[in-house]
Amino acid sequence: MQILSIQSHVAFGYVGNSAAVFPIQRLGHEVWPVLTVNFSNHTGYGEWRGPVVAADQVAEVIEGISERDGLSTVSAVLSGYQGDPAVGAIILDSVRRVKALNPRALYCCDPVMGDVGRGMFVREGIPEFMRDEVVPAADVITPNHFELNFLAGLESTDTLQEVLAAVDIVRESGPSNVLVTSVITKDPTHLDLVAVSDEGAWSVTTPLLPISPNGGGDVTAAVYLSHLLSTGSTPAALGRTANTLFAILDRTLKSGRRELELVASQDDIADPPTTFEVTQLR
Repeated sequence: MQILSIQSHVAFGYVGNSAAVFPIQRLGHEVWPVLTVNFSNHTGYGEWRGPVVAADQVAEVIEGISERDGLSTVSAVLSGYQGDPAVGAIILDSVRRVKALNPRALYCCDPVMGDVGRGMFVREGIPEFMRDEVVPAADVITPNHFELNFLAGLESTDTLQEVLAAVDIVRESGPSNVLVTSVITKDPTHLDLVAVSDEGAWSVTTPLLPISPNGGGDVTAAVYLSHLLSTGSTPAALGRTANTLFAILDRTLKSGRRELELVASQDDIADPPTTFEVTQLR
């Protein structure tokens, strides 16, 4: 299947399309990366070089794909961090164009806004834009626990049942399939990934590793969408994604490197381990 991925790019390290393209390809899908920035490295280093791609230039690249009749063959659109509403509007327009040509195409949005302990780290107005414009247009979203609470209008969710209630609120706004990452409830030594769709609700519990590298969410969204397209099953996609991500993070931690060990983990991407089981919640 073909995935149109509209995200940032860095030459050094793994975030945005730099994190998403390789796993998607390793899982057997074609991916067409459209870049919204072309930086030397991700901004977590505090310094970087390279240009932000102007919104009209992003639109030009997508128009060029359309002129090759590419949009008609797209099975899914993937987006991540959106630092500019103008680029966000182009992404939404691209989704509308793709769906007009292929009504079964999915839009998967990773609504990057903030995280526990950091709060919101995007510029003012972006969280509201994501909540009010982008998320309602998505079929699949992959927020972390903090972002889920914001989207649901809740201060906190401390149990899996409260997380499910928050997901239900968000699903009413548009997206039918929600993967919540980095869910921490009463046990601070473990975290959950929770997935909810019309099929039901499931979770996978893994140990909480002392590592939080940049790009983990970008890989998660790419892997989850890829498995959804391949299997059509939410619990299967959840289980494979959770096990793959834990393997990547565990290998990265053991390596002592700051950047994700994506290439070294390619076998765990292509053939996910089955270390952690999927539990049905309802």
